[in-house]
Amino acid sequence: MRSLTRRVAKVIYAAILAVFIGLFGQGIWSALIVGNLRTTPGVPWAVVVMAPIIWTIWLYLGGSWWPRSNSETRRRLLRANAVSRNEFAWALIAGALSIVALSGYWIVVSQIVRLPSNVLPDMSQFPLLTTTLLIAMGSVLGPLLEQAGFWGYCQVMLEQDFPGAIAIVITAVLFAMLPHPPAHAVLWPKLSFYFMTGAMFGVIAYFTNSILPGIVVHILGDLTFFTMVWPHDSTRRLIGEGGADVSFWIHGAQAIVFTALALVAFSRLAKVTRGARAARSSHIIPGSIYEPAG
Repeated sequence: MRSLTRRVAKVIYAAILAVFIGLFGQGIWSALIVGNLRTTPGVPWAVVVMAPIIWTIWLYLGGSWWPRSNSETRRRLLRANAVSRNEFAWALIAGALSIVALSGYWIVVSQIVRLPSNVLPDMSQFPLLTTTLLIAMGSVLGPLLEQAGFWGYCQVMLEQDFPGAIAIVITAVLFAMLPHPPAHAVLWPKLSFYFMTGAMFGVIAYFTNSILPGIVVHILGDLTFFTMVWPHDSTRRLIGEGGADVSFWIHGAQAIVFTALALVAFSRLAKVTRGARAARSSHIIPGSIYEPAG
């Protein structure tokens, strides 16, 4: 009973920490955007202000500064570890294939139940430089903090008390419960979609022992869905309005085929990471990219 209570407490603590890390910085960024666009839209000062804030958060999560007593723990929990080029490449391939598969699933579901379109705010009234820099910062900020919070701190903490697969599932469930776009969408498609997305990120982080590949995949996924998938949701014909059209079957096949391809890529990633770990344990470190934070 004591062990069960401790594990439940660990899950609750990890969840609170993940949500705080994932959303606190994004809350600051949202306030800065509003202030910037309302006052001086011609000068993208919000980006200049946010850049050192996010860098400071990243360094602190990675073990920098006081208190030094938990510096190593913070570095380990962030899990911003260097990975070999081969690991990174296979993680990106597996992630990209998963995004294509998830796109297919989402489009199929959007033809079964009506989902509202999630359209980016109209920025045409603002200068191009301001719009470009704000979008660029936002596309990096969210993935960076969510990866740090959920597949860094949260999942690493859970892996200490649960088998890897269970830690991945719990983290994916927690991630799925966040207030994700599209707003006002039917609940079960959103929960299912974000659970699968969270599981995909969790597997990448677990195999590579790093959130760095996941950050790149996360950015790619956000750009894909915000620009090519979600804006068209409300325009797709429902099956109940005339049966399944060609688009339904094409995207259904897309989902199945790319799921199979993603599973093959993840299998290859698992083999590559096992080999990389064996090499590191023998002090033969393959060429790697990026250095650990902190």
